[in-house]
Amino acid sequence: MSILFLTLACGGQDTAPAPSTGPEPEALALSGSIAIDGSSTVYPITEAVAEEWGAQHRGVRVTIGVSGTGGGMKKFCNGEVAITGASRHIKASEVELCAAGAVDYLELPVAFDGIAVVVNTAADWVDSLTVAELDHVWRPEAQNQLDTWSQVRDGFPDQALRLYGPGVDSGTYDYFTKVIVGTEHKSRGDYTSSEDDNVIVTGVSGDVGGLGFFGLAYYQENRDRLKALGIGEAGTAVKPSQQTVGDGSYSPLSRPIFVYVNVAELERPEVAAFLTYYLEEGRPLVEDVGYVALPDAQREAALASLPRTGSASGGAQ
Repeated sequence: MSILFLTLACGGQDTAPAPSTGPEPEALALSGSIAIDGSSTVYPITEAVAEEWGAQHRGVRVTIGVSGTGGGMKKFCNGEVAITGASRHIKASEVELCAAGAVDYLELPVAFDGIAVVVNTAADWVDSLTVAELDHVWRPEAQNQLDTWSQVRDGFPDQALRLYGPGVDSGTYDYFTKVIVGTEHKSRGDYTSSEDDNVIVTGVSGDVGGLGFFGLAYYQENRDRLKALGIGEAGTAVKPSQQTVGDGSYSPLSRPIFVYVNVAELERPEVAAFLTYYLEEGRPLVEDVGYVALPDAQREAALASLPRTGSASGGAQ
């Protein structure tokens, strides 16, 4: 499992100087550390927020790991991290795990995301796939059986088809399998998997017959190396973008994404300040990294929910 880390710490050489019109003295007094883990999809937003916030709060060390939604939830429910990112709602089994660990949690939506289905730029035979075709490719029964593009649609070439996608601890994997295959956490297993979406980018961009999926932001960062497919019938298929995710037309591969915080950790002023900044000031950062910002009403509701325990938007689903 691939783990990525971002560390922002007081006194580090890579930390940008505070602006001359810096924060109020009480803000500078914050200290301590905040441990974060979870979804690779949520990671770019959290990274951007941590960089901006950390420049104002040099006394706080923020570490961000990427072990997938499921892996992050395990650490979170075991009390190893204060915050975890999730590209799906918490599962019932994870609710039980948090209860066993005496971890009360708060679910905070932070953005909307689309799952981009991508191919190599040289794959000029395909511009879109239907949900039924994706199901045909990814269902468990296709393992070791469907291995060429000609088996996906009549007229496609006899080109080897190789698949790339998030690992089974990923919330993106859970959501994709639920809406495409019909059963969450169920798919063929003979694909190249990684919790690091950059590994998927590298795999598909280097494989003419490659087909993969991951969060929209990673496609936006690598659109010169990959081609995003439209989803739907030819002629009416919709490609992923901030606009089509925001207006709901990129269906069914659009979804909200979240951070979860341990309620006990909100008693620490640095954690409460970080999450307040995340929701209040994070909107332009969400859009900068390729996601769709929450509507004002939903963002304000999330802010208002910070003092409460339990789920801000419905809990386990």
